[in-house]
Amino acid sequence: MIEVLHAVLQFELFKLGARQVTVQMLLLLLLLVSAVLVSSGHFKRALVDRVLARTSLDPGVRESIGAIGRYIFVSVGLLVVFQSVGIDLSTLTVIAGALSVGIGFGLQTITNNLISGVIILFERPIKIGDRIEIGSIDGDVVDISIRATTVRTNDNIAIIVPNSQFISSTVINWSHTDRKVRFRIPVGVSYNVDPKKVREVLLAVGRAHPGVLADPPPSVTFDRFGDNALEFQLGVWTTDSIARPSAFRSELNFAIWEAFTEHKIEVPFPQRDIHLRGGELVLKTVPGETRHIALGRDES
Repeated sequence: MIEVLHAVLQFELFKLGARQVTVQMLLLLLLLVSAVLVSSGHFKRALVDRVLARTSLDPGVRESIGAIGRYIFVSVGLLVVFQSVGIDLSTLTVIAGALSVGIGFGLQTITNNLISGVIILFERPIKIGDRIEIGSIDGDVVDISIRATTVRTNDNIAIIVPNSQFISSTVINWSHTDRKVRFRIPVGVSYNVDPKKVREVLLAVGRAHPGVLADPPPSVTFDRFGDNALEFQLGVWTTDSIARPSAFRSELNFAIWEAFTEHKIEVPFPQRDIHLRGGELVLKTVPGETRHIALGRDES
């Protein structure tokens, strides 16, 4: 059995340059590559959780540095593995040339995503923990890999976005430099209401909401005299509510409506004056009763 096993392990599969690749060498290569990949994960976690955690870097930066460190670890480890099993890396140039042809024809998208992933990790236009919008996707960045980025929406749905989209598309990053953002809530009131009273009520609503920051304080601007209403805008700053912007706006709108109802501030709806010159106006007052009013040219 030992002789049979030895013969199987020494069976020549193919030649790589002047080197014979046997079953034993291939198994050893697979084992060492697996060990490098597993070790790289432990290396990243130790770098992020034990070394970088002691610094003042934010979590997104630590994760980016950890990812770059892992890729360097894997690259160096694979070089060591190939040399250990006796594979001359110079013989891989032919394979690299063949792969370049395949990349040129069929792997352009994958290569684009890989290069974009490296750019993201170094330039850091987005990082883990950021709140972003790209196209119709709105959510938090939870993972950045070399090929794709995972975004989790408010519905707890993980969306895998190719890295190339973050390089070629417009990305809205709500927390790129700071998680403090301002929301603007438009409000229209009747012309019969005192604008100063509206300002006081809106400021009170902004100060009362638990998600609104006291510094910078809420502000109210009188935008313009609209066709049907005086148009105001409530501006509030928040850090906790950027993960749920729709809910935050809804809460403020509910609070504004309750405050306006309490202070008898009218929110008007569009109105139009219709002038009829000549002809006949038909009015239906009650079922079965119809009134016809003849209009002269000067009546309206």
